[in-house]
Amino acid sequence: MTQSIIQPNSHIAPNETAEQHAAFEARIERGEKIEAGDWMPAEYRRQLIRMISQHAHSEVVGMLPEGEWIASAPTLKRKTILMAKVQDEAGHGQYLYHAAETLGATREGMIDALLTRRAKYSSIFNYPTTSWADVGMIGWLVDGAAIKNQTMLAGASYGPYSRAMVRICSEETFHHKQGKEMIVAYAVGTPAQREMAQDALNRWWWPALMMLGPHDADSPNTGIMSKWGVKLKTNDEVRQEFINEHAPELLEAGLTIPDPDLHQDEQGNWKHGPIDWTEFWAVIKGERGLGAERLATRQAAHDDGAWVREALQAYTDRQRAVAAD
Repeated sequence: MTQSIIQPNSHIAPNETAEQHAAFEARIERGEKIEAGDWMPAEYRRQLIRMISQHAHSEVVGMLPEGEWIASAPTLKRKTILMAKVQDEAGHGQYLYHAAETLGATREGMIDALLTRRAKYSSIFNYPTTSWADVGMIGWLVDGAAIKNQTMLAGASYGPYSRAMVRICSEETFHHKQGKEMIVAYAVGTPAQREMAQDALNRWWWPALMMLGPHDADSPNTGIMSKWGVKLKTNDEVRQEFINEHAPELLEAGLTIPDPDLHQDEQGNWKHGPIDWTEFWAVIKGERGLGAERLATRQAAHDDGAWVREALQAYTDRQRAVAAD
């Protein structure tokens, strides 16, 4: 007879059994995708909702730092590229909110959690964009870091999340390329353009490293998410991949990376100096950066869109009434 097993400090809920967990983990070991209707541990569901909704919020809030520059883009070409990119980020948020909804989360609940600060989003979007070069540096570094993380998540064990990542990665790759193209052009441009590119690198290098998460020893969720096949690499592994790709490219562009301790080890890995995690946590807690302004903007957009949601609901109700006749 199967018995429920309650183990302190385990991830087996009171209404779950060790046998259910073993069968679930065996599926992951075989490389099977877990789908929305499949049995899954409550903790797996909770962690995924936390992770996917946070990712969705990051995409939506991430529209703001660059969106501020659409009206100031220097050419029509740059303007159209930036508009397309910001629209892409909105779409990414939609994919991810849908993925979280397959786990039982509601759109209203997730948005409310964001606006009331009960949910997090990537702290990097709380940094100000003070020059046009920031748009390019965000594309090169921030989207570059995101791609490293999202490419890993495209292999995640939860099917809807994994499939959303495949499409998002293809679009983020475009964002990354346009950002790199911008910064490389400015790095070899006029002295003023080169200075603007270097200043942007000075401000975005360390936040880009931080956005890949705390060191593994300080990441409480990494262990279980790795065991359940959601995170296939740790934060430090993804960060190392990011530095190994971007450090030589930035140096080749003639820019100076603002880390006096940066060096290559005997294995060819680029090793960074100490990260100021006090800044990371201060930005997350809203003690530094533009967190309050970002959420106020999102709140205003949410309020302004109320009539759209009401109209959609009225249309849906009318369609259902017609179908019921």
